[in-house]
Amino acid sequence: MASHKEIVSETGKQMLQQVRGICIGFPEVKEHVDGFGHTSFRVKDKPFVIMGENEQGTSLAIKTLPETQEILLQEERFFRPAYIGQHGWTSIYHSGGVNWKEIHSLILEAYQRTAPKRLVKLLEENQ
Repeated sequence: MASHKEIVSETGKQMLQQVRGICIGFPEVKEHVDGFGHTSFRVKDKPFVIMGENEQGTSLAIKTLPETQEILLQEERFFRPAYIGQHGWTSIYHSGGVNWKEIHSLILEAYQRTAPKRLVKLLEENQ
């Protein structure tokens, strides 16, 4: 298992900008970089998106429903990340062909699963 570091590549920074643009639109989201260099987007200090970078590229892990994870893993571009994959998280590498409309939907689902009900309701009222 390759260790991750802070996102420094140009493609990684571009992916981070795209993900940030999606996540920041949700109520009470905070961006956090941990001691391992992972960038996460959190609501009430609970992560729903985690990004990292290693020699394979920039990865994006999204908290998915087990059913969603099962469907996504049927495609080669998605994979089950170590440690958190058993809890429903699903990852994709930037080089895996990112469909941003699809990623937006998955991130929205992750936020809705993680956020308190009052924030989900607030988000739905503002859409």
